[in-house]
Amino acid sequence: EMEKSAAEVEAKKKTLEKEEKDQPLNVDTLSKPGFSKTVLNTSSRQAEELTEEEKEEKMKKFVKENKKLIKEYGMLQKFDASKAFLLDGKTHLACDETANYLVIWCLDLEMEEKHELMAHVAHQCICMQYLLELAKQLETDPRACISSFFSKIQIADQEYKSAFYSELDAFKVRIKKRAEEKIAQALEEERLERLGPGGLDPADVFEALPKNMQECFEKQDIPMLQQIIRDLPEEEARYHMKRCVDSGLWVPSQEDPTTSTEDGFVKKDEERSEERRVGKECRS
Repeated sequence: EMEKSAAEVEAKKKTLEKEEKDQPLNVDTLSKPGFSKTVLNTSSRQAEELTEEEKEEKMKKFVKENKKLIKEYGMLQKFDASKAFLLDGKTHLACDETANYLVIWCLDLEMEEKHELMAHVAHQCICMQYLLELAKQLETDPRACISSFFSKIQIADQEYKSAFYSELDAFKVRIKKRAEEKIAQALEEERLERLGPGGLDPADVFEALPKNMQECFEKQDIPMLQQIIRDLPEEEARYHMKRCVDSGLWVPSQEDPTTSTEDGFVKKDEERSEERRVGKECRS
Protein backbone atom coordinates (compact mmCIF):
# COMPACT_ATOMS: atom_id res chain seq x y z
CA GLU A 1 0.00 0.00 0.00
CA MET A 2 2.83 2.37 0.89
CA GLU A 3 4.62 1.51 -2.36
CA LYS A 4 1.40 2.27 -4.26
CA SER A 5 1.02 5.64 -2.54
CA ALA A 6 4.64 6.50 -3.20
CA ALA A 7 4.18 5.64 -6.85
CA GLU A 8 1.09 7.87 -7.06
CA VAL A 9 2.94 10.79 -5.41
CA GLU A 10 5.85 10.40 -7.81
CA ALA A 11 3.46 10.29 -10.76
CA LYS A 12 1.69 13.46 -9.61
CA LYS A 13 5.04 15.14 -9.06
CA LYS A 14 6.13 14.37 -12.62
CA THR A 15 2.78 15.58 -13.94
CA LEU A 16 3.12 18.89 -12.08
CA GLU A 17 6.70 19.32 -13.27
CA LYS A 18 5.59 18.75 -16.87
CA GLU A 19 2.71 21.24 -16.51
CA GLU A 20 5.04 23.84 -15.05
CA LYS A 21 7.56 23.27 -17.84
CA ASP A 22 4.91 23.55 -20.54
CA GLN A 23 3.26 26.60 -18.99
CA PRO A 24 3.81 29.93 -20.83
CA LEU A 25 6.15 32.45 -19.26
CA ASN A 26 4.51 34.79 -16.79
CA VAL A 27 5.46 37.81 -14.76
CA ASP A 28 6.33 35.60 -11.78
CA THR A 29 9.47 34.54 -13.66
CA LEU A 30 10.86 38.07 -13.72
CA SER A 31 13.84 39.07 -11.62
CA LYS A 32 11.94 42.13 -10.37
CA PRO A 33 9.18 40.95 -7.99
CA GLY A 34 5.81 42.51 -7.41
CA PHE A 35 3.39 41.16 -9.99
CA SER A 36 0.71 38.58 -9.26
CA LYS A 37 0.55 35.61 -11.56
CA THR A 38 -0.59 36.65 -15.04
CA VAL A 39 -0.02 34.48 -18.09
CA LEU A 40 0.94 36.37 -21.23
CA ASN A 41 0.97 35.51 -24.89
CA THR A 42 4.49 34.28 -25.69
CA SER A 43 4.49 34.23 -29.45
CA SER A 44 8.12 34.12 -30.54
CA ARG A 45 9.68 37.19 -32.18
CA GLN A 46 12.40 37.09 -34.73
CA ALA A 47 15.12 39.51 -33.70
CA GLU A 48 15.77 42.10 -36.36
CA GLU A 49 19.30 42.21 -37.66
CA LEU A 50 19.63 45.79 -38.91
CA THR A 51 22.65 47.92 -39.68
CA GLU A 52 23.05 51.28 -37.90
CA GLU A 53 21.95 53.05 -41.09
CA GLU A 54 18.84 50.87 -41.34
CA LYS A 55 18.00 51.48 -37.67
CA GLU A 56 18.32 55.22 -38.17
CA GLU A 57 16.13 55.12 -41.25
CA LYS A 58 13.55 53.01 -39.42
CA MET A 59 13.55 55.48 -36.52
CA LYS A 60 13.07 58.48 -38.83
CA LYS A 61 10.20 56.79 -40.66
CA PHE A 62 8.49 55.74 -37.43
CA VAL A 63 8.76 59.19 -35.84
CA LYS A 64 7.54 60.89 -39.00
CA GLU A 65 4.43 58.69 -39.01
CA ASN A 66 3.78 58.67 -35.24
CA LYS A 67 5.25 61.84 -33.72
CA LYS A 68 1.84 63.29 -32.83
CA LEU A 69 0.72 60.07 -31.12
CA ILE A 70 4.00 59.69 -29.22
CA LYS A 71 3.65 63.23 -27.88
CA GLU A 72 0.06 62.54 -26.85
CA TYR A 73 1.25 59.49 -24.94
CA GLY A 74 4.08 61.53 -23.41
CA MET A 75 1.62 64.06 -22.01
CA LEU A 76 -0.35 61.41 -20.13
CA GLN A 77 0.44 60.65 -16.50
CA LYS A 78 -1.86 58.05 -14.95
CA PHE A 79 -1.15 54.38 -15.57
CA ASP A 80 -4.76 53.59 -16.50
CA ALA A 81 -4.87 56.48 -18.98
CA SER A 82 -1.66 55.28 -20.62
CA LYS A 83 -2.99 51.74 -20.88
CA ALA A 84 -6.29 52.88 -22.39
CA PHE A 85 -4.49 55.16 -24.87
CA LEU A 86 -2.15 52.44 -26.16
CA LEU A 87 -4.83 49.75 -26.31
CA ASP A 88 -7.09 52.05 -28.33
CA GLY A 89 -5.54 51.11 -31.68
CA LYS A 90 -2.07 52.38 -30.80
CA THR A 91 -0.33 49.23 -29.58
CA HIS A 92 2.34 49.75 -32.26
CA LEU A 93 3.76 52.53 -30.07
CA ALA A 94 5.06 49.88 -27.68
CA CYS A 95 8.51 49.75 -29.26
CA ASP A 96 12.10 50.97 -28.97
CA GLU A 97 11.48 53.83 -31.40
CA THR A 98 8.91 55.38 -29.05
CA ALA A 99 11.21 55.01 -26.04
CA ASN A 100 14.13 56.55 -27.96
CA TYR A 101 12.07 59.51 -29.15
CA LEU A 102 10.86 60.16 -25.59
CA VAL A 103 14.48 60.27 -24.39
CA ILE A 104 15.35 62.81 -27.10
CA TRP A 105 12.26 64.86 -26.27
CA CYS A 106 13.18 64.90 -22.57
CA LEU A 107 16.67 66.12 -23.48
CA ASP A 108 15.30 68.89 -25.70
CA LEU A 109 12.87 70.02 -22.99
CA GLU A 110 15.64 70.18 -20.37
CA MET A 111 17.86 72.19 -22.72
CA GLU A 112 14.93 74.58 -23.22
CA GLU A 113 14.72 74.86 -19.41
CA LYS A 114 11.23 73.33 -19.35
CA HIS A 115 12.11 71.28 -16.28
CA GLU A 116 8.60 70.37 -15.08
CA LEU A 117 7.49 69.24 -18.52
CA MET A 118 10.69 67.19 -18.86
CA ALA A 119 9.91 65.44 -15.56
CA HIS A 120 6.38 64.73 -16.79
CA VAL A 121 7.52 63.15 -20.06
CA ALA A 122 10.31 61.28 -18.22
CA HIS A 123 7.65 59.33 -16.28
CA GLN A 124 6.11 58.12 -19.53
CA CYS A 125 9.53 57.29 -20.93
CA ILE A 126 10.38 55.04 -17.97
CA CYS A 127 6.97 53.37 -18.25
CA MET A 128 7.74 52.51 -21.86
CA GLN A 129 11.24 51.28 -20.99
CA TYR A 130 9.88 49.06 -18.21
CA LEU A 131 7.23 47.68 -20.55
CA LEU A 132 9.89 46.85 -23.15
CA GLU A 133 12.09 45.23 -20.50
CA LEU A 134 9.14 43.11 -19.36
CA ALA A 135 8.56 41.93 -22.94
CA LYS A 136 12.26 41.17 -23.33
CA GLN A 137 12.37 39.02 -20.20
CA LEU A 138 9.21 37.21 -21.23
CA GLU A 139 10.53 36.86 -24.79
CA THR A 140 7.27 38.15 -26.19
CA ASP A 141 5.90 41.02 -28.27
CA PRO A 142 5.72 44.27 -26.23
CA ARG A 143 2.16 44.79 -27.44
CA ALA A 144 1.16 41.70 -25.45
CA CYS A 145 2.52 43.32 -22.26
CA ILE A 146 0.64 46.64 -22.36
CA SER A 147 -2.41 45.65 -20.35
CA SER A 148 -0.50 43.48 -17.90
CA PHE A 149 2.21 46.06 -17.18
CA PHE A 150 -0.01 49.08 -16.58
CA SER A 151 -2.49 47.06 -14.51
CA LYS A 152 0.00 45.19 -12.38
CA ILE A 153 2.39 48.07 -11.64
CA GLN A 154 -0.42 49.73 -9.71
CA ILE A 155 -0.75 46.76 -7.35
CA ALA A 156 2.90 45.73 -7.32
CA ASP A 157 4.69 45.44 -3.99
CA GLN A 158 6.68 48.33 -2.57
CA GLU A 159 10.03 46.94 -3.70
CA TYR A 160 9.01 47.01 -7.36
CA LYS A 161 7.45 50.47 -7.09
CA SER A 162 10.54 51.79 -5.31
CA ALA A 163 12.74 50.40 -8.09
CA PHE A 164 10.52 52.08 -10.70
CA TYR A 165 10.62 55.53 -9.08
CA SER A 166 14.33 55.23 -8.28
CA GLU A 167 15.01 54.58 -11.96
CA LEU A 168 12.79 57.56 -12.86
CA ASP A 169 14.78 59.85 -10.55
CA ALA A 170 18.10 58.53 -11.89
CA PHE A 171 16.88 59.04 -15.46
CA LYS A 172 16.02 62.69 -14.78
CA VAL A 173 19.47 63.24 -13.26
CA ARG A 174 21.10 61.72 -16.38
CA ILE A 175 18.96 63.93 -18.63
CA LYS A 176 19.94 67.07 -16.70
CA LYS A 177 23.63 66.17 -16.82
CA ARG A 178 23.52 65.41 -20.56
CA ALA A 179 21.64 68.66 -21.25
CA GLU A 180 24.33 70.64 -19.42
CA GLU A 181 27.02 68.87 -21.45
CA LYS A 182 25.27 69.57 -24.75
CA ILE A 183 24.71 73.24 -23.89
CA ALA A 184 28.38 73.62 -22.94
CA GLN A 185 29.39 71.86 -26.16
CA ALA A 186 27.17 74.13 -28.25
CA LEU A 187 28.60 77.24 -26.58
CA GLU A 188 32.15 76.05 -27.19
CA GLU A 189 31.41 75.30 -30.86
CA GLU A 190 29.87 78.76 -31.20
CA ARG A 191 32.96 80.31 -29.60
CA LEU A 192 35.30 78.41 -31.93
CA GLU A 193 33.30 79.57 -34.95
CA ARG A 194 33.73 83.18 -33.79
CA LEU A 195 37.51 82.98 -33.55
CA GLY A 196 39.36 85.35 -35.83
CA PRO A 197 42.37 84.63 -38.07
CA GLY A 198 44.72 84.97 -35.10
CA GLY A 199 42.73 82.62 -32.90
CA LEU A 200 41.19 85.26 -30.62
CA ASP A 201 37.52 85.54 -29.68
CA PRO A 202 36.12 88.91 -30.88
CA ALA A 203 33.76 89.06 -27.90
CA ASP A 204 36.65 88.74 -25.44
CA VAL A 205 38.77 91.25 -27.35
CA PHE A 206 35.91 93.77 -27.54
CA GLU A 207 35.33 93.55 -23.77
CA ALA A 208 39.03 94.27 -23.16
CA LEU A 209 39.09 97.41 -25.32
CA PRO A 210 38.98 100.90 -23.78
CA LYS A 211 35.41 102.20 -23.61
CA ASN A 212 35.95 104.87 -26.27
CA MET A 213 37.29 102.24 -28.71
CA GLN A 214 34.30 100.00 -27.97
CA GLU A 215 32.04 102.93 -28.86
CA CYS A 216 33.85 103.34 -32.19
CA PHE A 217 33.26 99.70 -33.13
CA GLU A 218 29.62 99.86 -32.02
CA LYS A 219 29.03 102.98 -34.16
CA GLN A 220 31.43 101.79 -36.90
CA ASP A 221 32.99 105.23 -36.69
CA ILE A 222 36.39 104.81 -38.40
CA PRO A 223 37.52 108.48 -38.25
CA MET A 224 36.85 108.50 -34.50
CA LEU A 225 38.78 105.24 -34.08
CA GLN A 226 41.73 106.63 -36.03
CA GLN A 227 41.79 109.71 -33.82
CA ILE A 228 41.74 107.60 -30.61
CA ILE A 229 44.60 105.46 -31.93
CA ARG A 230 46.65 108.60 -32.66
CA ASP A 231 46.04 109.85 -29.14
CA LEU A 232 47.12 106.59 -27.49
CA PRO A 233 50.75 105.69 -26.80
CA GLU A 234 51.98 103.77 -29.87
CA GLU A 235 52.72 100.56 -27.98
CA GLU A 236 49.26 100.47 -26.41
CA ALA A 237 47.56 101.35 -29.70
CA ARG A 238 49.44 98.61 -31.58
CA TYR A 239 48.58 96.09 -28.82
CA HIS A 240 44.84 96.74 -29.08
CA MET A 241 44.77 96.91 -32.88
CA LYS A 242 46.76 93.67 -33.29
CA ARG A 243 44.23 91.92 -31.03
CA CYS A 244 41.41 93.43 -33.10
CA VAL A 245 43.01 92.06 -36.27
CA ASP A 246 43.65 88.61 -34.70
CA SER A 247 40.01 88.41 -33.61
CA GLY A 248 38.53 89.66 -36.88
CA LEU A 249 37.12 92.85 -35.38
CA TRP A 250 39.35 94.86 -37.69
CA VAL A 251 40.35 93.77 -41.21
CA PRO A 252 43.35 95.71 -42.58
CA SER A 253 43.40 96.57 -46.25
CA GLN A 254 45.04 93.79 -48.24
CA GLU A 255 45.50 95.99 -51.30
CA ASP A 256 47.40 98.86 -49.67
CA PRO A 257 51.10 97.90 -49.52
CA THR A 258 51.74 100.62 -46.95
CA THR A 259 49.38 99.02 -44.40
CA SER A 260 50.54 96.31 -42.00
CA THR A 261 48.30 93.23 -42.11
CA GLU A 262 49.27 92.46 -38.52
CA ASP A 263 47.88 95.51 -36.78
CA GLY A 264 46.46 97.77 -39.49
CA PHE A 265 49.03 100.50 -38.87
CA VAL A 266 50.84 102.31 -41.66
CA LYS A 267 54.19 100.60 -42.11
CA LYS A 268 57.31 102.43 -41.03
CA ASP A 269 59.84 103.43 -43.70
CA GLU A 270 62.32 100.76 -42.57
CA GLU A 271 59.62 98.08 -42.83
CA ARG A 272 58.76 99.10 -46.40
CA SER A 273 62.46 99.24 -47.33
CA GLU A 274 63.01 95.73 -45.95
CA GLU A 275 60.02 94.37 -47.92
CA ARG A 276 61.33 95.94 -51.15
CA ARG A 277 64.79 94.44 -50.49
CA VAL A 278 63.36 90.94 -49.88
CA GLY A 279 61.15 91.21 -52.94
CA LYS A 280 64.12 92.22 -55.08
CA GLU A 281 66.20 89.29 -53.83
CA CYS A 282 63.33 86.87 -54.54
CA ARG A 283 62.97 88.16 -58.11
CA SER A 284 66.71 87.85 -58.71
